[in-house]
Amino acid sequence: MGKTDKFKKKYGIKNISEQGFFEHFFELALWNSRFVVVLAVIFGTLGSITLFLAGSAEIFHTILEYISDPMSSEQHNQILIGVIGAVDLYLIGVVLLIFSFGIYELFISKIDIARADGDVSNILEIYTLDELKSKIIKVIIMVLVVSFFQRVLSMHFETSLDMIYMAISIFAISLGVYFMHKQKV
Repeated sequence: MGKTDKFKKKYGIKNISEQGFFEHFFELALWNSRFVVVLAVIFGTLGSITLFLAGSAEIFHTILEYISDPMSSEQHNQILIGVIGAVDLYLIGVVLLIFSFGIYELFISKIDIARADGDVSNILEIYTLDELKSKIIKVIIMVLVVSFFQRVLSMHFETSLDMIYMAISIFAISLGVYFMHKQKV
């Protein structure tokens, strides 16, 4: 008995001749239904490109505003808000790219062109849905941190209690990021 035959016997895999017509047809259709994932890959990638373009437009708009009035002190705050907003869009775009790569590789095929030279990027090293989820969670947490920072820049503090709340929020986020890196999420 060959190695392939032992594998088939161990896992109960039947040859086509051992299956009935309906069973074979159903399993073939079920297996090929995984290609519906291509829709998520295509639209995830298009969404990512859209977010990268929107982030670039945000920075371009910020540059144009700065050129029109470079000395305004309010302008400096608006520059930071614009650039941080763009970084936020870029990070969400990265989430969509990682998602697209990951589900393509998990459900369809390895991206051969990326592996051709033998130097595989670590973003493509996704072997399970848990690994994909972990990579996406890390980037989403960074998106939340950047979004929080952007909101803090546009806040107007009216009381000392507002300052205390902001300090507590920054401490909580810092603590969360510390534990995330400590646990290797």
